[in-house]
Amino acid sequence: MKKKDIFKQSLRNLQQQGLRSWLTVLGIVIGVASVIAIVSVGSGL
Repeated sequence: MKKKDIFKQSLRNLQQQGLRSWLTVLGIVIGVASVIAIVSVGSGL
């Protein structure tokens, strides 16, 4: 598959599975923020 085809397929999947996609993105953002917060607290001690 070409990169263009992969990009089109991913956009199509985002449109079809909107809620699932946004919940996944939200989970990733919360996870990254949690790791950053834990590292920041650990560095402050």
